[in-house]
Amino acid sequence: MQIATTHKNTDFDALASTIAVCRLYPGAIPVVPKHVNANVRSFLAIHKDLLKIRSPDEIDLDKVRRLLVVDVNQWSRLEGLSALRHREDLEIFLWDHHPVRGDINANRVLNEEMGANITLLMRELRGKNIPITPIEATLYLAGLYEDTGNLMFPSTRPEDARAAADLLEASADLGVLNTLLRPIFGEAQKEVLTEMLHAEKIVKINGFTVGFYKVDIDGHVGGLSIVVHMVRELSNADAVFGIFSGRRKGKSIIIGRSNADLINTGAVMRALGGGGHPGAGSAQLKFANPDTVEEMITDLITGNQSASVQISDLMSFPVVTVSADTTMKEVSLILREKGCTGVPVVESGRLVGVISRRDFKKLRKDSALKAPVRAFMSSRVICILPKQSPAEAAQIMVRHDIGRLPVVEDGKIIGIITRSDAMRYLYDLLPD
Repeated sequence: MQIATTHKNTDFDALASTIAVCRLYPGAIPVVPKHVNANVRSFLAIHKDLLKIRSPDEIDLDKVRRLLVVDVNQWSRLEGLSALRHREDLEIFLWDHHPVRGDINANRVLNEEMGANITLLMRELRGKNIPITPIEATLYLAGLYEDTGNLMFPSTRPEDARAAADLLEASADLGVLNTLLRPIFGEAQKEVLTEMLHAEKIVKINGFTVGFYKVDIDGHVGGLSIVVHMVRELSNADAVFGIFSGRRKGKSIIIGRSNADLINTGAVMRALGGGGHPGAGSAQLKFANPDTVEEMITDLITGNQSASVQISDLMSFPVVTVSADTTMKEVSLILREKGCTGVPVVESGRLVGVISRRDFKKLRKDSALKAPVRAFMSSRVICILPKQSPAEAAQIMVRHDIGRLPVVEDGKIIGIITRSDAMRYLYDLLPD
């Protein structure tokens, strides 16, 4: 077994490097400490299943033959792995961008000063032509921007900028990135915010509350997406669209933010030649009249919402289920065979519980594997209806820290949606 890990109080650069090194060494298990930064914790709440992340206490250290260490070079900063320190048969590979060497004696070391550790891993991914998914690109760029201060810290190197360009080419989502990193809100952004609030126009479209904010701007103003995000929070509208017209260059920047389960902003922006995901998007138009842009968006919202994606479009079926009398041993074999993290428990066609890998921690003796599922299952089952949205599914799973939701109709289970299913859709990864 080979595992990849990083330092306690994990930040985005450390998390990104951990996931990236697992791409370099297929089969490696990403092991992330329980102590992580607050923004990383929020990210992991919904992405940990998608990234197949484990915690140190889930790993049988006796089976570890190779340890991949990133963004750290001291044993004391690793969590739950002290038993590996004096293992002579352990192979250790290490990547660290900090200039000071530590006490981890690795078989292979790449210790090179760089603005972000993920840049070192990007070099190797690029060299081996390993493809990067949009979700990975977004995570990697979050790590790079966080550690380089959006490429403005003195420690930033030219290679950091090249890595950032590669990640943007790989479809890193800047909208998601903005929410992850909470960039600085300065005077220029405050001025735009004030102008937007003065120019506010709230209308009803298909029963939804939509805000339009047409503002003239001179020159470049960064962070407009953050301003639009704040306006939506202040207005409490279902969707808001900032239409920013630059007099000098004759172009308009349109930025939208919405409640993804009501109005698909990404679809609206794609129709305008831009892009995005259901809750956020942007587009640029040359020599466009702001009033005309507003009319176009209104028409698009009016026509697009009837085709909005529902849980029934994404759920998996038929569903693998077990009865309440199934033994825990049988369940463990099913989970391993199907590659899933949990299965619903049914009786007479009715959903009565859910059994997951987490529930196996309740077993204290091997003999408990012979016990029926009903003794260890979670009987308080959180479900979702087929007509609900992927965004609602994601919110429910984050709120309750669960990895799957049974889809129920008339009391019977008709499908299942996982955290990965919801996130693939929200990251705009569904095929056209």
